[in-house]
Amino acid sequence: MSLIKNAFSEGPILIPYIAAGDPDQEATVEYVAALVRGGAKIIELGLPFSEPIADGPVIQEAINRALEAGMTPGKFFELVYTMDCEVPIVVMTYYNIVHQYGEIPIESFVSDSVKCGISGMIIPDLPVEEAEPLLKICNEKGVDLIFIIAPTTREQRIKKIMEKISGFVYVQARLGTTGVHKDVSQTTYESLDRLREYNIPKAVGFGVSNADQAAEIIRSGADGVIAGSVFVDMIDKGRMEGVDREDTVRLLEEKARELVRGIGGGTGNNKP
Repeated sequence: MSLIKNAFSEGPILIPYIAAGDPDQEATVEYVAALVRGGAKIIELGLPFSEPIADGPVIQEAINRALEAGMTPGKFFELVYTMDCEVPIVVMTYYNIVHQYGEIPIESFVSDSVKCGISGMIIPDLPVEEAEPLLKICNEKGVDLIFIIAPTTREQRIKKIMEKISGFVYVQARLGTTGVHKDVSQTTYESLDRLREYNIPKAVGFGVSNADQAAEIIRSGADGVIAGSVFVDMIDKGRMEGVDREDTVRLLEEKARELVRGIGGGTGNNKP
C-alpha cells in the first residue's frame, strides 16, 4: 500500500494546500509543520508555474509571489528535502514544468521527486489520454499519479481515469477555479454518487473553508477534504497586515484543527 493510500486507513483526513515559497522558503517549512500539527495527514504543496489555469485569484497571487521570491523547480525539490515532513507530500503543478525538467524530461522530474520524498503528483492540465509517459514512470518509481474528476467529466472518461489513478481521486466540488466558498455545492453530492462504486479514496476540494462544510462533505461519502485558498488567504493577510510569522503559524494550525474536527464530526471516526 502506498503512503498516500495508507494515510486514509484510519478514517477521513484533511489535505491542506499551500504554495511553496510564499512568501519565502523558510516560511513554507514552518507553515507545513503547523498544518501537520493541526492534524493534516497529507500535504498538497504547490510547485509554482506562471500560468496556473486551475487556480483561482487567491492561489494565483500566491504563486506569483513565490515566483517573484525566486522559487524554481530545483529550489522546490531542495525545500521538500529539507522539510523532514511526517506525512506524505503531494506536488501540485502543471505539465509544462514536468515536460521541460532536467536532462531526461519526465523521468528526471519523477526521480527528483522520489529523492526528496514526494509521494504523489497532481497535474491538472494533463488529461488521462496523454498521461501514459508520466504514468509509466510514476508506476515504476512508486509515485501516485492523482487525477481530478470534474462535475462535467463523462462516465466513459471517469472509467478511463479510474483505471489509471492511484493514491486517491481528487473530486472537484464545483465548476470553475479554486477559491473560498461558504456552502457545499450540489455537484459535490452528484460527483460522489457517481464515484461510489470505485474502491479508491475520494477527496473533495475547490471551495472548502470551514468545519461545517468539511463535516457535510464527509457525510456525503468522501474520504478526505482538500482545502487550499482558505490557508493561502490567511498567509497573505498575515503578510499584508504585518502579523508576526509566529501568529500566522498559530492561526494555520488552529484552522487545520477546526477542519479536522469537522471531518471527525462528519463520520465519528476521526478524533479531534
